[in-house]
Amino acid sequence: MSRKKGLSLDEKRERMLELFYERKEVYQLKELEKICPKVKGITSMSVKDVLQSLVDDNMVDSDRIGTSNYFWAFPSKASNIRKRKIDDLEEQLKESEKKRVATERKIKQAPVGREDSDSRTELLKQLAEKESLNAKLQADLDKYRECDPEVLEEVKTQTVMAKEAVNRWTDNIFSIKSWCKKKFYMEEKVIDKQFGIPEDFDYID
Repeated sequence: MSRKKGLSLDEKRERMLELFYERKEVYQLKELEKICPKVKGITSMSVKDVLQSLVDDNMVDSDRIGTSNYFWAFPSKASNIRKRKIDDLEEQLKESEKKRVATERKIKQAPVGREDSDSRTELLKQLAEKESLNAKLQADLDKYRECDPEVLEEVKTQTVMAKEAVNRWTDNIFSIKSWCKKKFYMEEKVIDKQFGIPEDFDYID
């Protein structure tokens, strides 16, 4: 014998709403947990979750009075919800229709001025030639950019800064060599050999 299939969540929601609409009464959760299984076939264990889903979707109203929570939903509420939904859909339909009309108008206007003609073909040809020439000139400009006075000036500035930095480090190395000679009584040649310092190591003019 096949096992009876339980109700889906949507079916439980629908049956619970029917209960509210048919009886037009206000209930507490405990009352619904007793009534729903008998009247609508909704298990008492699932009543709370089904009820909460309806409250979350604004299909069932709730209020707390003292320490108790009360729930209700009248047919008029469902009617108002459906009316608002219809109004929203109608408004969306109007906006979509406006966009459709505007799009069709743009499509009709798009070919205007773009009809095939000798003059248009000639203009397109000239445009292609100008774009090609522009690309060539841009390439030439990039090639000679290194001769740009501003670029050369920037290179000079960077060269001076690099030279100053190199001489700073050279000065530091000479200071360390001097300290090593005094501290450890080492000869300069020994220090140069130990640290790989070339014989012609000196400041850059």
